[in-house]
Order: sequence, then C-alpha cells, then structure tokens
Amino acid sequence: MLFTVAVASLFAGSPIHWSFATKEGVNGQNYLALRAVCDEGWHFYALTLPREDGPLPTMITVAPSPLFTSGTIIEPHAIEVEDPNFQMLVRYHGHDAEFLVPIERLGKDAFNVTGNVMYMCCNDKTCLPPVTVEFSVPFPAVK
Repeated sequence: MLFTVAVASLFAGSPIHWSFATKEGVNGQNYLALRAVCDEGWHFYALTLPREDGPLPTMITVAPSPLFTSGTIIEPHAIEVEDPNFQMLVRYHGHDAEFLVPIERLGKDAFNVTGNVMYMCCNDKTCLPPVTVEFSVPFPAVK
C-alpha cells in the first residue's frame, strides 16, 4: 500500500497536468511519485517506444545527489495501438498515470529530489511540441 506524503508542485498550461510527491511503500521504501492527469482526449507517450522515427518518448531525469540514490523508474501499464498518424505501433498513457522512482536515503538528513520530465502529447488530430517540466520534491529528515 502506498500513500502520498507531500505534493511538491503542479504544472498547468498543457493538456497534461503533472504533480510530484513523496510516497512510502509498505516495506518502508521511499518513492518519488510523478503523476500525470490528461485532459479528455489527450495522451502522452511511454518511456520507451518500439521505434525512434515517431513520437518522442517521455523522459524522466533525476539529478544525482550525495544524499540519495535513485532506482529504476516503475512505469504503469501503457496502452499499445497502431497509430495511423505515425504509421507505427505506439505506447502511450491517457487519463492518468503514476510513475514511481525508488529513492534510497544515504543518511538521515532532509533533501530535495530535483529533475525534470520531458514529454510530448497528442490527441487524435494534433500533437504539441515537447514540454519539459522541472520538479523539486522535499524528503524530510528521519529520526
């Protein structure tokens, strides 16, 4: 079971709305949670795509720090369809999707996890240029 501890920021002005938070797993594992909510009819692409000559995949970057290490991104299940606009198989997320990045503390001090998400979004008629959203999420000190 996961639960949200703190919401760090929310990005508006795009059909995809991002929020960033800390989460804790049942085993005490810390996560950076990146949640995207799509306006009706819009979607953004998965972290990996079958080919490189179509839409741009979403890229999540976590800045390195001496206070923590970040693990492999856990991506929710993506929808996979043949896209007539790109004439290829694509993988995307619509409605809402939450990505989790395992964060391993290297001490007890508080720290911020910073980075960015670069994504491209489309609907059934058009695609928008790629957007980069910066984030900074505070992880509190532990006792």
